[in-house]
Order: sequence, then C-alpha cells, then structure tokens
Amino acid sequence: MKKIIKSTLLIGLALVLANCNGVDKSNKGAIASNVAEKVYVAPGEHDEFYAFISGGFSGQLSVYGLPSGRLFKVIPVFSQDAEKAYGYNEETKPMLNTSHGFVPWDDSHHPDISQTNGELDGRWVFINGNNTPRIAKIDLTTFETTEIIEVPNSAGNHSSSFVTENTEYVVAGTRFSVPIPQRDISIKEYKGNFKGSLSFISVDPEEGHMDLAFQVLMPGFDYDLAHPGRGASHGWMFFSTYNSEESHTLMEVNASQNDKDFIAAVNWKKAEEYIKEGKFKTMPANYAHNVYDEKTHTATSTMKKEVRVLDASELPGLVYLLPTPKSPHGCDVDPTGEYIVGNGKLSADLTVHSFSKMLQAIENKKFDGDAYGIPILKFEDVLAGSVAQAGLGPLHTEFDANGYGYTTFFISSEVVKWKLGTWEVIDRKPTYYSVGHIMIPGGNSRKPFGKYAVAMNKITKDRYLPTGPEVTQSAQLYDITGEKMELLLDFPTIGEPHYAAGIAADIVKANSKKIFKLEENKHKYGVQSDAGVRIERNGKEVHVYMTMIRSHFNPDNIEGIKVGDKVYFHVTNLEQDYDVPHGISMIGANTSELLIMPGQTETFVWEPKQVGVWPFYCTDFCSALHQEMQGYVRVSPASSDLDLSWSLGED
Repeated sequence: MKKIIKSTLLIGLALVLANCNGVDKSNKGAIASNVAEKVYVAPGEHDEFYAFISGGFSGQLSVYGLPSGRLFKVIPVFSQDAEKAYGYNEETKPMLNTSHGFVPWDDSHHPDISQTNGELDGRWVFINGNNTPRIAKIDLTTFETTEIIEVPNSAGNHSSSFVTENTEYVVAGTRFSVPIPQRDISIKEYKGNFKGSLSFISVDPEEGHMDLAFQVLMPGFDYDLAHPGRGASHGWMFFSTYNSEESHTLMEVNASQNDKDFIAAVNWKKAEEYIKEGKFKTMPANYAHNVYDEKTHTATSTMKKEVRVLDASELPGLVYLLPTPKSPHGCDVDPTGEYIVGNGKLSADLTVHSFSKMLQAIENKKFDGDAYGIPILKFEDVLAGSVAQAGLGPLHTEFDANGYGYTTFFISSEVVKWKLGTWEVIDRKPTYYSVGHIMIPGGNSRKPFGKYAVAMNKITKDRYLPTGPEVTQSAQLYDITGEKMELLLDFPTIGEPHYAAGIAADIVKANSKKIFKLEENKHKYGVQSDAGVRIERNGKEVHVYMTMIRSHFNPDNIEGIKVGDKVYFHVTNLEQDYDVPHGISMIGANTSELLIMPGQTETFVWEPKQVGVWPFYCTDFCSALHQEMQGYVRVSPASSDLDLSWSLGED
C-alpha cells in the first residue's frame, strides 16, 4: 500500500514538473498559457499599438497602449480639462464655442483615424460630439485638438465620425430627426414633417482643414451608425437606420414594429456631381467653426451662416435603402468593400449585404417600393448571406486581415468570430459584461493589423474593487492570431467608451513633434526671450508678459497691481524640448492652473479683490528646484498711486 502511495506521489510530482516546463499545454490557466507575458511591456519598452478610446460622457478622448492597456493621456476635446487648462485659458476657450454659446461639455462617441488609399496614415483622429452636434480633429504630431466644427440641422450626432478611404470626408449623421429648418410644430405632427440630415465634412488633404461641404436631407428616421465603402464600394457611405415607423413616443415599443428597417446607401460621388450641377438648396444656418492655430497657440471661432443641402427625395441615384432586420445598430463594411453587415439588435441572425448585388439590383431596378421617393431595394436581391443564430443582441462588427468578422452581442455578453463568405461561426468568447463596440487596430480600413481585438463593456460588476455605486467601465483585450480567441487582459477606461480606433505605434510615433522652436511662436502676447518681459497698464487692464524656465519665473516679484484691476498673465515657456511643460497657478484666479507646453504661450485672467501679497507658483514638477519656482504679486487699494514695478533676483 505504501509503494502505491509513493508511486502516485511521484507521478503527481512528475506531472507538476512537466507542466512547469511547458510540456503539458492542456491547462488553459493564465500561468500555463503565459497570458501575462503576452500583455507585458518591459520597463522602457513601447507598446505595439495606440488605442484611441472615446470617453463617452466625459467628452474626451483617451490614449492607451496595446497590449499593456496602460493609459498614456486624456486628450481634452469637447469638455473643459482643468489639468491642461483646456477651455479655461484664454487661448482655448473659443474651441468650445457653439451657436448655443459656450458649451463646456459633450458626449464623445466614435473616433476614426485618417486614411490614405484605404490604409491608416496616422495624421489625424476625428471624433464626434453627440449632444451639441460637433466634429473635432486631433493632430497626432502633438495629440492636441486643433479644430471643431459644429453641425447644423442635426440632433444627436451619432452616426459619426467616420472617414472615407482618402479622408475626403468625415460624415456626421443625425440620430434624432427634427424639423428642418427648426420651427414651432406639434411633436404629434412628427411623421412626414421631421427630417434627418447626413453631413459630409470635407478635409483638406494637406493641412486637414475641415469645411461643411454639403448635407443630404433624409426621411424622419433615426440614423445610428455609419461606415464608408472601400475598394469597389469607395464613393459610397452606409448608414444604419431605425424607427422607420417614424414614432415619437414610447420608442422601445413603437419604434420596433416593422420587421425591417434600413441601411441607407449614400452615393457621395453622385452628390458631388449634383453639387457641381447646382442642384442643391442653400439653407440658412448658424454654426460655429473653431480653429486652433498651432503657430499663434490661439483658437478663433467663426460663425457660419449657410449650408448646401441635397434632398434625397428629389435627386435620383443619390440614396438607396437596403432592408435590414430589425432596429440595426452597427453598420460595418469589410476590408474588401464587398460586404456590408447590418447588426439588427432585435434579430438573432447577422444580415450581410453584397455591394455588387446592390449595384445589380439598382441597374435592374429591382425595387420594393420607396420611402419618400427613395427606392427600397428588395431584401433577397442584395443579401449576401447571414450568420444564423450567432448570439443575442448583435451590435458591432470589426474585421481582421484573414477574412473573419468579429461581432459583439450585448445581451449574451460575448464576442463571436465568423467566416466571411461561408457565414459559419468559428469561435465565441464571453465578455464581462454587456459588450458594446469592438475594435481591431485597422479594422475599419482596407488593411487591418489583426493581432488584437478590444471589447468595450458597459457593465463590470464584480470585475474590479468596488468604488461606490458607480463602477469603472472597462475594455478587454483578446488575442485573435489563432483560430480561437484568447482573453488576455481587463483594463479600466475613462468615462463610458463607445468606439475606439487603433493603429500601429510606429506609424504615429515617428511623426511626434519633439522640438518646439521659440522663433516659431507667433502668439500675439508671446515673448521669445527675457528681453521681452514687461508689464503694461491701460486703465484698469494690466498685461503681464512673463517667461518661465527651469526653475524661475521672470518677473517673480510684481508691485503696483490694484484691487479692481483685470490682470492678464501672458506666460511663455522658454523650454524647447518636449516633456518640459511648466504650470502656473495664482491664488484667487477664477480659472484652473495653466499647463504650458515647451515654446508656447498661454493666458489666464486674474481680478484681485483683496489687498495683500499673493503668491503664484509652478504646478508641474519640472526640476529639483521645482518648489523654488514661485513669485509674489502685491495688491494695493484701488486708490493707491503706486506705480507698476517688477523684478527678478533683486533684494
């Protein structure tokens, strides 16, 4: 009996040693499969991919590394950001101007990266503001928001921002139909009177400057998401629609009556022809166009007053409707441009349309009626196939480079991998929990990188340490290099992530700006050396031209400021090498601190209300003598006749 026990123990020990040496790979646990090694990025090493993940109700855009899941930066876009003084300093306040006034918050949903020949080029990221309809552009040489354009005739800017394959256009489709133009009308008169609009914003190929080129006026449906055609389907943009019932109350019931809604196929090449032929209407509008000048470091806001509109009901060949079950959310196009996937939230199957069949049906006029003059194609004539019983609550599909689609299922909380062409399910993996969007780096292009998939989950109950009634939302990273997917990592996210865009790091980081030359600083109040330091009074308005460098301000002592003055501090960072920002904060200033990048000038306003001596200091650790980087402002009574004076290094 002792020999049997001894033999059993020896066998068990041998199995343990074999597993530790990697001989037995049957165990799929984290240790045996070295999952941790797959996401580990050693100190000093760089991640392989950038992931730009929307911040949802934060209004911002977050930058993560993949595969590590490390957060690198939160880029302020549609919301004020106290850390960077975005929307607080005088230079960036105009970025948040709209036709409704200063709006310092929005709901950011869908980032997309600029493309050339259908491949990601890493120049710009675009993202939509959903609440007050806007499209923003982020320059990836500096990772700063440089342009925001408001979208008129729109409400709930949801089916955006998606980029055509040469970045000719960024699209912005309204989620909610509204009266166009707006007017006082009973909500009960919705049907036939409310309209949707699909906006096409052109992008200058060299500088990236945006302009609202035209809008397509559509029936009063809800327009949810969009993706561009590519390859053979380049020149088309596809939008998912729901509420073809044109309901306006108890939408969860009344907007789900029809068996099928639509994917709207918009021929934007045809739209360009109509524009050239003058077959548009010029409609009065009021919308802000905000541009940040990277030479002056200052934003300006211009109000635009009109927009060109094409009415899809009146212009043949501009739009066709592809019937799609049922209440579709995602609208996704594969890398070849042949397949358009409609993710019907209330359908058990994934519907896949064929672009080539769509063209044949159009040519043969195989229509099944129309909606307000827009032809409806017959479902069977445009159907490429369907992925049967794939899961519950399909939302979004992304693609790898090997002919596979990856679809998220919100209700059954899983990612499902399936084969294009055969429509067979290859694999499924659970998510934790209630997954929304999915992102594969380059998955919205002709050339996906296809190594990882990132699932963005709405619920994370029990996945992390509890933090009160609101728990962090989360992304999960999957390895998709093999036939079967493998869950590698959970990482918390900023706000509520909706969509993300991923790109190989080498494409972006090589273009990152590293030197910020002072001679290129064209700020109106900037100085290029200490020789330009001065203080000027004009009545009760005082302008302080200040410099900062490791580890002092110039001047660091100021006298002659009076109660009731309005003091503008124009502060220039004399450093020129990247990663040497400086901060400045003033007691009682009704703004955030400034965080000033190398070679740049920023401005804050201070209106002292109390007599005294008030300190200011650097808020961003810059050197061993960071604590000594400080100064004082003496504030005298309003009746004082003390002249302005300033100094540095004087006792």
